[in-house]
Amino acid sequence: MSEQRTDGTADATPTSGEDRATAALDASGIAYRLARHGRVGSLAEAAAARGVTPADIIKTIVVRRGDDDFLFVLVPGDRTISWPKLRALLGVSRLSMPDAATAKAVTGYERGTITPFGSLRAWPVIADERVAGRTVSIGAGAHGVAATIDGTALIDALGATKADVTDPS
Repeated sequence: MSEQRTDGTADATPTSGEDRATAALDASGIAYRLARHGRVGSLAEAAAARGVTPADIIKTIVVRRGDDDFLFVLVPGDRTISWPKLRALLGVSRLSMPDAATAKAVTGYERGTITPFGSLRAWPVIADERVAGRTVSIGAGAHGVAATIDGTALIDALGATKADVTDPS
């Protein structure tokens, strides 16, 4: 792992969420580069701060299948979940997104910082097929902290199911 700060300021003290995420990244054995850039107001700002395109930013979306049954969906930044495709893949007729408090309760992360790495529970992961075969940037447990990583290695490390589950934004 290497670390860089992309906003020119001194390294900040890691948060507990960041600590959990980076410990899980380290334990996974995959190579990554950690970047801290501070809060941003848009996908375009995040991409510029991380030195990637908006499509390379991976959003981690928490989806509820049922009572105490959640999963993570990894979505490229320029795409949105296709609910019909995701329902068909999972063989269910209903899915929903939990409110912010529930998402935090089941992952340990607040919205905008959610990552499968270091989540309170190891929920199943579905990765859109476009994550593979490229370098991507995924949140690392705190606002303005991200791990740049090989997308295929990300999918493999998380044991994710790779499928076409998104549509263009």
